[in-house]
Amino acid sequence: MSVSRGELQERLEAAIASRLPTATATVVRGPQVGAKMLILPGERVGTLGDPALDEAVAADARDLLAAEKSQTQAYESGNEAVEVFIESFPLPPTLLIFGAVHVAQPLSRFAKALGFDVIVSDARAKLATRERFPDADRIIQGWPDETLAEVVIRPNTYVAILSHDPKFDEPALLGTLDTPAAYIGAIGSRSTNEDRRRRLAEAGVCPEQIARMRAPIGLDIGAATPEEMAISILAEIIALRRGRTGGSLAIISKRH
Repeated sequence: MSVSRGELQERLEAAIASRLPTATATVVRGPQVGAKMLILPGERVGTLGDPALDEAVAADARDLLAAEKSQTQAYESGNEAVEVFIESFPLPPTLLIFGAVHVAQPLSRFAKALGFDVIVSDARAKLATRERFPDADRIIQGWPDETLAEVVIRPNTYVAILSHDPKFDEPALLGTLDTPAAYIGAIGSRSTNEDRRRRLAEAGVCPEQIARMRAPIGLDIGAATPEEMAISILAEIIALRRGRTGGSLAIISKRH
């Protein structure tokens, strides 16, 4: 169904305000140049002039939303070449922090500045407070299983497990390794994390899930302060989101 540009814009703005993952598709080359379509969860608004093209573009738009990417893609419509620009408006990434410790404070602050929704979880009421985490979107005073009952883990959820206490950290790991979270990192030394891996295996966690755990958490930048450790964690998350290894810029520049 054809709709006006004004209506499409209104629907787009409403979807973004309602925090719905949304994409727009615009024909930039072909017989229907300028035709637009809005892709919403379970719904399409507008048309690119060809039902088969609409289906193909909507499927690709959902893949691009999951990958948090926008790009121009080539199609065929009625034996003619068509190019469509698909612009993604994904949900903001979420950083779920288990452990309201010192490192969590700058991590929450820096992540919010980078556009993350931030959730801080800790069963210790004295630590999980608004005074200590003024930038967090949510503060949950509860054990990991209680938090995971309240939080939806999506493919753009990043988990930082920072308590350094097995009674908090291991339930958080057990509760998140079998989710679609993009990143699961756990603080601790190499020997601490080897012990964790052994205990997870003894608890029946499969090797593929254990391999998802990034531990020790963060890139090795020699971090010594809570702020530096927060930067190292976010650097690892950013590298993962951008498809990079987190290596030297000098090495990367030579490759490109």
